[in-house]
Amino acid sequence: MSLRTKNEAARPVRMVFTTRAGGASSSPYESFNLGDHVGDDPDAVAANRSRLAEVLDLAPGDIVWMEQVHSNNVALVDGPQPGPVEATDAVVTTRKGLALAVLVADCVPVLLADHVNGVVAAAHAGRMGARNGIIERTVAKMVELGATPATIQVMLGPAASGRHYEVPPEMAADVEKHLPGSRTRTGKGTTGIDVRAGLVRQLLSLGVTHIEADPRCTIEDPDFFSYRREGLTGRQAGLVWLP
Repeated sequence: MSLRTKNEAARPVRMVFTTRAGGASSSPYESFNLGDHVGDDPDAVAANRSRLAEVLDLAPGDIVWMEQVHSNNVALVDGPQPGPVEATDAVVTTRKGLALAVLVADCVPVLLADHVNGVVAAAHAGRMGARNGIIERTVAKMVELGATPATIQVMLGPAASGRHYEVPPEMAADVEKHLPGSRTRTGKGTTGIDVRAGLVRQLLSLGVTHIEADPRCTIEDPDFFSYRREGLTGRQAGLVWLP
C-alpha cells in the first residue's frame, strides 16, 4: 500500500489496490490482511482496516465492505453501512467520500468510475461471478444511475493470470462460452482461464474503452495473498471513491 501524492489527491476519482505488506496480522495472514472472514485475529484485521482508512484519509465508517459470495448480485449504497453489504459481489454509489471495497486473493478486483456523471463501483469478479455476468450487471447499474459507457474508467487489479490459473478443460469451455476470450493455455501447456482477458473483451463489447489492467499475477507474486498458492491466507483489497 502506498501513500497518496498531492497530484493523486487532486484526482476526480481515487482507485487503490493494497498488497500484503505493512500490517498487524501474523502467519499465515501476514501481514496486511483485510479479510475478516478467513480466520485471522479480529483485532489484527480491525487494526489493518483502521490503518488503511488512516493512510487514505478516510473515516473507517466511510469504507463499504461486502459479504462476497461469488454471485452476480449488485447492490446500490448511498451511505455508510453498519456491516458488510450482505450477499453481494458488487457495490455502486453516487455518494462522494464513500469508498467501496472489494476483497480478493486471486479473483479479479474490478474498480469502475464515471467521475463525469458521479458514479463509482467496486466488483468481485471470480471465475463464477465473471462467468455469470457480475461486471455486465455492474455496468448496467451504473448506467441506471446516470453513467455512460464512454465515460466509465475501469481498473482491473492484480489477480490469477492465465499463465498459472489451471482448470479442467470442461470448466474452461464453460467459462469461455459465457465469457469469451477467457480460455487460454497455462505456462505448463495445460488448459487455463484468464478472467481479466475475458473481462476486457466483455467491457469493450459494452462500449467501455477506458480500461487498464494491472498485469501482476497473485499466484506467482509473493507480494499478494493467493488462495491457490497458499490455501489458508489473507485478502488484499481494491477501493474506489469520489473525493
